[in-house]
Amino acid sequence: MAAQALPRSEIAGKVEQFFEYLQVEKGCSPLTIRNYRHYLNRLINWLGKEGIRQTLKDINPDVVRGYRVYLSNLPDRKGGALSRRTQGYHVIALRSFLKWLIKNDYSVMAPDKIDLPKTQERQVKFLTGDMVDRLLNAPTLSTIQGKRDKAILEVLFSTGLRVSELVKLDRDKIDLDRREFGIIGKGGRARVVFLSVRSADWLNKYLNERTDKYKPVFIRHKGKVEPTTPDEKMRLTPRSVQRMIKKYVRKIKLPVDATPHVLRHSFATDLLMAGADIRSVQEMLGHKNISTTQIYTHVTNKQLRDIHTTFHGKGGT
Repeated sequence: MAAQALPRSEIAGKVEQFFEYLQVEKGCSPLTIRNYRHYLNRLINWLGKEGIRQTLKDINPDVVRGYRVYLSNLPDRKGGALSRRTQGYHVIALRSFLKWLIKNDYSVMAPDKIDLPKTQERQVKFLTGDMVDRLLNAPTLSTIQGKRDKAILEVLFSTGLRVSELVKLDRDKIDLDRREFGIIGKGGRARVVFLSVRSADWLNKYLNERTDKYKPVFIRHKGKVEPTTPDEKMRLTPRSVQRMIKKYVRKIKLPVDATPHVLRHSFATDLLMAGADIRSVQEMLGHKNISTTQIYTHVTNKQLRDIHTTFHGKGGT
C-alpha cells in the first residue's frame, strides 16, 4: 500500500496562491517568481525543522525573530555568512507575502513590524567615457558576429536596457526611422525607449547584413542552423550577452569588470552628469520608485563637490 502524502500546510498552500498572484496579476518575471519561491520555501523548510505548526497565525514576532537568527547564521555558497543584502531579500519576500494576505482579508502579522536589515549603501559601478569608447570599439567588424556585438554594445549604452529586455527585442517592433520602440519591462511596466543616432546606425548595419527571416533582433551566428530552426532557438540569451561583454573586457584589458548592468549604470550616470533630471532618468530606466534611481546621486554629488572645490571662493568677495 502506497504511503499517503502529508497534507500541505496552510502557509505552503497560501504561498502557492501568492506565486499565482505574482505571475497573473503582478506580471512578475519567471526569475522574480523563482527567487520568491526560493526565499519562502526556505522559511517553510525552517518551520518544519523547528517543529513549528505552519498556520498563518504561526507567523508571529517570536517566530520571525528566530528565523532571522537562523538566516544570519546560514552559510552562503562560498562558505561565508549569508550577506545582509541576501538576508534582506528573504525579509522582503516575507513582507510581500504578508501584504498579499492582508489584502485578501487574512488576519496576520503586520508586515511593517518586520524591519529590513541595515546594509551598506549600494556602490554604483560605471565606466568612464574613455572606457565606454574602448569597449564599444572592441568588436572586430569584419564578421557579422562582430557587427552584432557592436550593435549590442551601442544599444545597451544608448538605452540603458536591462539585458533581459534587450534579448526580447523583435525586428518588427523597432522603428529605426524614429529611433524608438516600446517595451514591457520589469513588473509589467511599459515604457518608450530611444536610440541614439549612432546606435540606430549600427543596428541598421547589422540587420541589413542579415539574410535570414528570424524575428529576434539579436541572434546567434554560430552552431548548427537549419531553415526550420524556431525563432526562439536562434534568439540570444542574457547569459550569452554577458559572456560576450566579458570577452571584450578581457580583450581590451578594461580595469572595470563591465557587465550589461554596468553599461546600464553608465547610461544613467552619463545622463545625470550631463544635467538630466532624476525623474526623467527614472522614466528612461523603467524604475518603479525614485528611490531606486537615487543610487546614482552619489556620482552626481561628487561632480557637484568637484565644482564647489574648483569655483568656490574665487570671486574675491
